[in-house]
Amino acid sequence: MQGERQEERSGVSWLWENMKGRRGLYFVAMFGTVVYNAMQLVVPYFSGRIVDLFLSGPDAAENIRTKTDLFYQLLIAMVGFTILRTIIVYLDCMAYERVSQRVLYRVRNYLYDKIQRQDMTFYSTYRTGDLMTRVTGDLDALRHMIAWVVRALIEAISLFSAAAICFFVTDWRMALAILAIAPFVFVTIFVFRKRVAPMHAKLREKFAQMNTYAQENIAGNRVVKAFTREDYEEEKFDRANRDYRDTAQETSMVWVHFQPIVEACANLMPVVMLVVGGIFMIRGSITMGEYVTISGLIWAVANPMRMLGNILNEFQRFSAASRKVMEIYYSEAKIRDLPDAIEHEEAFSGKIEFRNVSFQYEDGNMPVLHDISFVIEPGQTVALMGETGCGKTTLINLIPRFHEVSAGEILIDDVPVQDYKLHSLRKNIGLASQDVLLYSDTIEGNISYGAGNIKPEEVVKFAKYSAAADFISRMPDGYDTIVGERGVGLSGGQKQRISLARALAVRPSILILDDTTSAVDMETEKEIQHSLQNLDFSSTKLIIAQRVSTAKTADRIIMMRDGHIVESGSHDELVALGGYYSELVKLQEGGI
Repeated sequence: MQGERQEERSGVSWLWENMKGRRGLYFVAMFGTVVYNAMQLVVPYFSGRIVDLFLSGPDAAENIRTKTDLFYQLLIAMVGFTILRTIIVYLDCMAYERVSQRVLYRVRNYLYDKIQRQDMTFYSTYRTGDLMTRVTGDLDALRHMIAWVVRALIEAISLFSAAAICFFVTDWRMALAILAIAPFVFVTIFVFRKRVAPMHAKLREKFAQMNTYAQENIAGNRVVKAFTREDYEEEKFDRANRDYRDTAQETSMVWVHFQPIVEACANLMPVVMLVVGGIFMIRGSITMGEYVTISGLIWAVANPMRMLGNILNEFQRFSAASRKVMEIYYSEAKIRDLPDAIEHEEAFSGKIEFRNVSFQYEDGNMPVLHDISFVIEPGQTVALMGETGCGKTTLINLIPRFHEVSAGEILIDDVPVQDYKLHSLRKNIGLASQDVLLYSDTIEGNISYGAGNIKPEEVVKFAKYSAAADFISRMPDGYDTIVGERGVGLSGGQKQRISLARALAVRPSILILDDTTSAVDMETEKEIQHSLQNLDFSSTKLIIAQRVSTAKTADRIIMMRDGHIVESGSHDELVALGGYYSELVKLQEGGI
């Protein structure tokens, strides 16, 4: 569906679609471009009239004495039309810019919203640097297309057409002699177009690659410093930068090879006019005023020819950028609401049921989960344990529908999760993930992120639940302390506790914790466990744990291995079973 919708539209028609509400203004702007370029004929025409009437004509001396008013009228008309044209040009440019900025604003917001609502498969497919290129550099190419390329194209066509008409009206033989050069320029431009189109697509990919390297390096600067890989990263970026530079030069050189041909043709026109026009004047076929008129407009034919190469170059840049933007613009998340999905306003009771659930990533060959079945009653605490890579995190990511099951079904309160609207489902789930992401905001802002504008005393309460209140109170600005990007300046344990407070602040019916206390000490962990057992709201808890100390207080412990549930029961039951969990207890506690 995505491909079909994108193929249905060219980049230009897609831009037109996004001009809704500003199309009238854009029509006025395009008409204004035609008008002010047609007005370019006025000054050369009046100049020719002045020459014939008052300088070189047979009655020039008489006209100077008897038609002085006409002379001044022509001069005033020339000045007046020049001023009027300047005003129209100014208003016209403002109209183009207003429309382009409006479209840019609209498309950027739409793209951001589209990216926000994509599923996990999307984020595993597209690189961050590439997405950033699409919402910055590529969008600027769209704005440039609306504000300059279209205007320049209309300007070139209208100016060339108006000048050509004027030439034919003045003397058709002179017009044919001068315009006979134009076909050579158009053939050159056509060949240039075929050569430059793939170059712009390649250039755009090189730019996206360079942005990706920069983004990854900046985001992972701690790792770079820890392994002293600054020189390596500089060399890697230098290679990407060099590739981009070479591709940009190669793209520019394509036009450099063709530009001399276009320039030669454009510069040949004044020579043709001089030779042919001189012969015609000697023979009396044209007057001096007509020659002056044609001479004053020769640039109006030559300049559009020079502009066409740059216009076509920018159009190819727009085509490459628009394809990338439209790819995101028309993309659809695979995980989305069903047409008859339920809007569940009330809080869930918290019952979770897995019925014969299996899961396999689309790009993977082996299933990650195999025939998983279990039930968690409302208010229960269940711990998931198992070796790294056994599918624990994948399992919990299926509950809020970050991924869709390959087989079986997951139910919450006896309703399949697919039957709920995504918003209703996820607002009832509090999630503290392995990879803690804190925003460049205050600690209070990070804790209240999912809950909106909650009261300061509630922020403190949830910080106490997560054992974060003590270290926050010791910070210079307390809850108003600005957290650096991704939590820079905080320890791993501090970030985990703020993340847990954020998950609790939404008062979730289902609380999912993905190894959230791995970076805290045992004493703090006990404090957190006690708080989780005494929350002032009902919540079903599903906790991924690596430590036995984290899991032993749970109502039930589910042991996983290679995507299968191998054991399930309470701490005492599993210890008595003498299986996988029992061995883990011996390993971590030195005995039972």
